Amino acid sequence: MLYIFLSALIPMFVGFLWYHPKTLGTIWMNQTPLKTEDLEKGNMLMIMGLSYLFSVMIAFVLSSFVIHQAALAGLFAMDPDFAKEGTELHTYFKEFMSEYGTRHRSFGHGVVHGIMLGVFLVLPIIGIISLFERRTWKYVLVNAGYWILTLALMGGVICQFF
Repeated sequence: MLYIFLSALIPMFVGFLWYHPKTLGTIWMNQTPLKTEDLEKGNMLMIMGLSYLFSVMIAFVLSSFVIHQAALAGLFAMDPDFAKEGTELHTYFKEFMSEYGTRHRSFGHGVVHGIMLGVFLVLPIIGIISLFERRTWKYVLVNAGYWILTLALMGGVICQFF
């Protein structure tokens, strides 16, 4: 479970760089009604704490998308014989995992799944919200781009190292 908490730091680091005024922060600010003074207000401890908590939640769900073996373990875990040493199901699972347990466990594989989630889930969500809020396409692209990159990195790290 430690990997969930470590990979949840990625959105914080990427966000610091992505939304910095010398990168895309100025473009983002110009697309919102916010001013620099507005960003200096507010409870930063709460904002960062909740952002990290939400990032933990994202990492938890993302791990099930990038580590395919977790789905198999989840399927088998419903059977009471799964945890019993020596049962047919337990033996089958152990043999299966020894043969195929490391398949598709690479940084690149996780990146592909992260990009897919970013493009096919996050982009449409941000796009729909932005249409109703009358935001510009620059706003959509800056925010969706952040999440596509962030999910790609999180997916890669989770899949490769954990």
